[in-house]
Amino acid sequence: MFELKERDGLARICELTTPHGKVTTPVLLPVVNPNFRTIAPSEMREKMGVQMIITNSYIIRSTGALRERAEKSGVHDLLGFDGPIMTDSGTFQNYVYGDVRVDPREIVRFQASVGADVGTILDVFSEPRFTREETEAAVEETLKRARESVDDRGKMLLAGTVQGGIYPDLRERCAKEISKLDFAVHPIGGVVPLLENYRFKDLVEVIIASKKGLNPSRPVHLFGAGHPMIFPLAVLLGCDMFDSASYAKYAREDRMMYPTGTRFLADLHDLACHCPSCSRTSVEELKKMPPEERTKRLAEHNLFACLTEIENVKNAIHEGSMWELVEMRARAHPALLEALKVLSKHKQFLEASEPASRRGAFFYCGPESYERPTVMRYQENYFSRYRKRDAKVLVGFPEAQKPYSRTYWPIMSKILAKVDAAFVVVSFFGPVPIELDEYYPIPQSVIPEALDAEVKEKINRMMERHAHQHGYPLAVIWDGEETLRFLEDIVGGGPKDLDLDLLRCRAVLDMQFGRGAGDILDGKKVEMIKSPRTGKIRNVIIDGAHALSMRAGDGRFTLKLEGGKLLVKVLPSPSMRVKTDDEPAGFAAKGNNVFAKFVLECDPGIRPGDDVLIVNTKDELAAVGRALMTPDEMKSFKRGVAVRVKDSPD
Repeated sequence: MFELKERDGLARICELTTPHGKVTTPVLLPVVNPNFRTIAPSEMREKMGVQMIITNSYIIRSTGALRERAEKSGVHDLLGFDGPIMTDSGTFQNYVYGDVRVDPREIVRFQASVGADVGTILDVFSEPRFTREETEAAVEETLKRARESVDDRGKMLLAGTVQGGIYPDLRERCAKEISKLDFAVHPIGGVVPLLENYRFKDLVEVIIASKKGLNPSRPVHLFGAGHPMIFPLAVLLGCDMFDSASYAKYAREDRMMYPTGTRFLADLHDLACHCPSCSRTSVEELKKMPPEERTKRLAEHNLFACLTEIENVKNAIHEGSMWELVEMRARAHPALLEALKVLSKHKQFLEASEPASRRGAFFYCGPESYERPTVMRYQENYFSRYRKRDAKVLVGFPEAQKPYSRTYWPIMSKILAKVDAAFVVVSFFGPVPIELDEYYPIPQSVIPEALDAEVKEKINRMMERHAHQHGYPLAVIWDGEETLRFLEDIVGGGPKDLDLDLLRCRAVLDMQFGRGAGDILDGKKVEMIKSPRTGKIRNVIIDGAHALSMRAGDGRFTLKLEGGKLLVKVLPSPSMRVKTDDEPAGFAAKGNNVFAKFVLECDPGIRPGDDVLIVNTKDELAAVGRALMTPDEMKSFKRGVAVRVKDSPD
């Protein structure tokens, strides 16, 4: 029903299967008012590529002619749309008008009777102004209706809405309770007032609290969100579906949507848009058009702007650049920038879905970039997993051209000819031992030389922590030949050979798989096969067997089966393990991927993109592969590949 295809953290591209076809998310569902169709649904589908629409079952049911036709021919015939249709229940109308009289179970049965692909329960809209007591009452009534409505859906997919106002604990509790029921989609409701008042900071808290409680194998629909400026942030936080009538509503007010905001037609000198609607007209021509024609043209532009931004988001997910897109878009409005800053409070939650590495580089977009989960993960792993090399002195280098080891090797060679030293670079990410200079995200980053003062202060704090935890008897910052003479006079000790390749392998093993993983090299004959062009490690041969391959793109290891056999001995269960029943493990041993529905247990520390050990119930290694899901997703999804097998006995 819902299958994960691609991801960048919580942002994901999935496939939702409905009775009228498959829908690729993230997706925008334009709201179609059955009484006022600014753009015909058939035109949306044929000319604009709209996959799915949403309409209001309460309006249809309350309008005699519409109800009669819908009950006779179905909602698809009524709207002239042959793709999937979602129906709302009247909750929003009750919020706006306050006098919606309909039985919650009856409206669900009506949606099923007219052939909606996805129907919605009649939840209780909890407004931001509600007191905690009022919000709790709304949540309880929503949950009561949800429990009662599930059995009335028939074959229709049903959406169970998360309410809870602006109280994160109520949102999370509502999400957890409603996830226990047989729903296919989970809308986050009650957010329109937040959107209308640019309370994006509160919106972030609402979405994250809801995501914490929701079943990750179901799509999340952000009800009433239909402006392009909010899509990147919402998708980054795990929203899959959106809907809004704003494209038409704004058009009737002569307002045009852009990814950076909304503009009145009267204020524009140029349309600054080349969508199919704008490319054949001008500002002056639009102003002279009859109101009805102008409204349609502007509605087309607004819908194209929304759909284009959804495509931009999808491209960012494929590229692994969602954080960059969100940070750049946040500069469009102070409220968005304020919302972005709130994410630093939730780094631990976001990190659990953050991929082990990305295809593209880490681009610095501003001081907020320092608060990304990737930065926090490197620092936490460094302080919990990295084992420093014994040496008499630590020499620190400033940021330089990457890879650092190549830039600083002439200086390091001079120092090692005089004293036994270890080396570290003071980087944007914190301390970087020279042996980790090829490990993601260190070299795969683009950071400006001139950093913001607040970022410099945070880097200094990281280096202070480094000094306390990984301190040496003596530490100096390289300052030219004077430093070399000082080391020779004070430390001495004679030359010291440095096997940087072996040091690199050990450090990367510890950082990637956990402290102690580097012990697989102890007492073994280790050979390195290196690239003749770059000099970088390609393959690691341990006691004559190919155990590891180092990826040039992120400096991490791809596990071979022989490497997995060594790791399973030194890493205690459940470290880096994905456990399945014996039969699925047997399939994995033959080279077949591991599907989520067969996963019994897994290390909660596994992240998407990690190389993992696939084991059976006896903790026997069956194969090695790469995780495509988080541990929670592996235990929740019923479809899709959890681990792509990379090497196996057969």
